[in-house]
Amino acid sequence: MKRILLVAVTLLLAASLAQAQSSTTGTTTLSVAVGPEAAIVVNTATTTLASATGIFGDYIGSTSLTYRVRTSGVGVGSGTIVLQITSDFAPVGGPSVASPPAGTSLTYTCTDPGPGTACSGPITALTGFTTNVSTFGADAYSTIAGTTATVAWTLTNSPAYPVATYNATATFTISAA
Repeated sequence: MKRILLVAVTLLLAASLAQAQSSTTGTTTLSVAVGPEAAIVVNTATTTLASATGIFGDYIGSTSLTYRVRTSGVGVGSGTIVLQITSDFAPVGGPSVASPPAGTSLTYTCTDPGPGTACSGPITALTGFTTNVSTFGADAYSTIAGTTATVAWTLTNSPAYPVATYNATATFTISAA
């Protein structure tokens, strides 16, 4: 008798579960947590600095960056693009960022069509610290394709520089909160 009762209960449960799961539609809730994000691409692999104007004119050049950014909402969001000279000019004896010869420097100005606010310059580039390229406020966002910003460099042309080709590395970092 117990066996018949157990089989009957099992058949009733199976039938009710089959009916509950049989439908021509179903739903689900999609949930996504969108947070602050930032990414940067340096478009100029090698920035060549060339004399701008005649004999001993300063060396100038520009670096193009494309960035995508999204900061948090009103009152709490922020972000920056900064740069640092992570490898000073080599070989030693010519231009230098860490120990520039008297009266010389490497400076830059910035352009950023938005959503960032470009640095006001000229700014002296540093080896031990980062310096600003662009800043972002709350609720800042770029297009999906990104925004192109530019850093325009100026290096003082000193007669004291020995004749050679000198290379330094500028590292750009973007952040968003």
